[in-house]
Amino acid sequence: MNVLNLLFGKPLANSDERGEQVGPLAGIPIFGLDALSSAAYGPEAALTLLIPLGFLGVHLIVPITTAIIILLVIVYASYRQTIGAYPQGGGSYTVATENLGTGPGLLAAAALMIDYILTAAVGISAGVGALISAVPSLQKHTLGLCLLILIVLTIINLRGVHDTGVAFMIPTYLFLATLLIVIGVGVVKTFAAGGHPTPVVAPPHLPPAATAISLWLILKVFSSGCTAMTGVEAVSNGVKAFREDTVKNARLTLTIIIALLIILLAGIAFLCKWYSIGATDPNGPGYQSVLSQLTSAVMGHGIFYYVTIASILLVLSLSANTAFADFPRLTRAIALNDYLPHVFFIRGRRLLYSWGIGALVFLTGLLLIIFGGVTDRLIPLYAIGAFTAFTLSQAGMVVHWLRNRGELGWRIRAAVNAIGATATGITTLVVLVAKFIDGAWITALLVPLMILLMVAVKQHYRHVKLNTMARASINTDNIQPPLVVIPVDRWNRLSEKALRFALAISKDIIAVHVESGLGDQSICAEWENKVSEPLRKAGLPVPQLVDLHSPYRFILGPVMDFVLHQEQANQNRQIAVLVPELVVTHWWENLLHNQRANLLKVLLLIKGNQRILVINIPWYLKGH
Repeated sequence: MNVLNLLFGKPLANSDERGEQVGPLAGIPIFGLDALSSAAYGPEAALTLLIPLGFLGVHLIVPITTAIIILLVIVYASYRQTIGAYPQGGGSYTVATENLGTGPGLLAAAALMIDYILTAAVGISAGVGALISAVPSLQKHTLGLCLLILIVLTIINLRGVHDTGVAFMIPTYLFLATLLIVIGVGVVKTFAAGGHPTPVVAPPHLPPAATAISLWLILKVFSSGCTAMTGVEAVSNGVKAFREDTVKNARLTLTIIIALLIILLAGIAFLCKWYSIGATDPNGPGYQSVLSQLTSAVMGHGIFYYVTIASILLVLSLSANTAFADFPRLTRAIALNDYLPHVFFIRGRRLLYSWGIGALVFLTGLLLIIFGGVTDRLIPLYAIGAFTAFTLSQAGMVVHWLRNRGELGWRIRAAVNAIGATATGITTLVVLVAKFIDGAWITALLVPLMILLMVAVKQHYRHVKLNTMARASINTDNIQPPLVVIPVDRWNRLSEKALRFALAISKDIIAVHVESGLGDQSICAEWENKVSEPLRKAGLPVPQLVDLHSPYRFILGPVMDFVLHQEQANQNRQIAVLVPELVVTHWWENLLHNQRANLLKVLLLIKGNQRILVINIPWYLKGH
């Protein structure tokens, strides 16, 4: 069986695309994992910053979470409208480019690309963090586990959208079921106990406050908690992945995702307050995640606890799938406008934009290695890209409605998007300021660098277009056979094949031999007998043999100099350089032969010009 087919499935034809489209049931795991799983690390990121406040900090998580939920509802209302206005996929890049211009569009593109890379890295590292929380002895293997999960995710995603959705459905719904049970049971116990439930397993004791509440601290906590909102834009980017009716299915999927996320965020915040559960130092001994403490406090430390932790681990790790689903679509849209290499809009064997997936995997792996796979080191870089994209997308939608004033209810829609743009814009500034010293400056620096890179790519493609633009009709001036130059070493089948082809295309042929003084058998001694005499008898033109002497044993340099000299001496002719090359059967056989032919081709392409042509003459070595 073909290994590629076993790992990634059989290639899909273009006609199979409809079968790859999904409904809301599969759409939730594909496009909602990032948003839903953020309920596991968003509240924890906020509570970690509240550790110095001790017991008081746990009580602050409720109003902070409430503010985040309000902002989440505003963004949800905005993206519902984006889905309807851009059913072809209204990602922030598309909306900002069409309505605000190229500059804001590139800003949205750079912010989103960085956000998706961080989404993958944070999701995987948070999943491994959940595993280490349950099995502390694995802490020393953090990075290795992160990279292993990245490899598994890559293989799953390369199987296609449909297979990915099916593979992720069980862990996603298991995660939702277990957490909803924990929240439901916890709420019932709390009300039954009059607001003072007794934990089954007592969480770590909260220390006394070591610092006072400050506005700066509240802003930092809010900015960390806002990581729970990342991934909300995913559905609007991937509308075309849904089956008909695409808009209806996409909106329904987004609604379900947001409703579940609100329940999870609110439930976790209130239970943390009622059960007095705070964060523990992730780098300290005895680290235990907030959800681990919460589950054991409500349900105990039995089988259900381990099932819940396992589901959290799976979903956190798989939450990177949102990036796998949307990053390739984003890079494709950017590449279609010439701001990224064109390979990003080439579809692979499973109707995926495989180059986008490859770039995401490489950059995510690099990020995990740099930061050691620790979630807390990655969180400060997070959310800025997402909220920048939120803001630009909603601002773009305001302009969209102003341009389409004839549509029913455009004023209300524009107002909703304006509120969303204002709220997310303010949040972006808060997150940037609050997290700048902790590492957000890296993201703030990467965004303009990405924009400069995309502009450079665009300039290159513009330069290529201008230089390769065809005339109205073919140029018929000075069409004649080229002057053919053939580098030859000794008389063999490679030389014979090259000379035969040269005779078929031109009468002016120069065979070039470089005498290096190493005592090798030379073609010069056999030239008259093997080449000149047979050609004269056949009435064919006899190629000129030029023997170059190289006292320093250089081969490629003298050949290059000769070709460039001929190009200068024959200003009105094309110079065709035929390069004989042995093609071996096995890759390791290349190690047994020098690579002069390949090096010569590279040099000719680098130092040549429009009138120098390079033609490869392969001789295929038969299997043995």
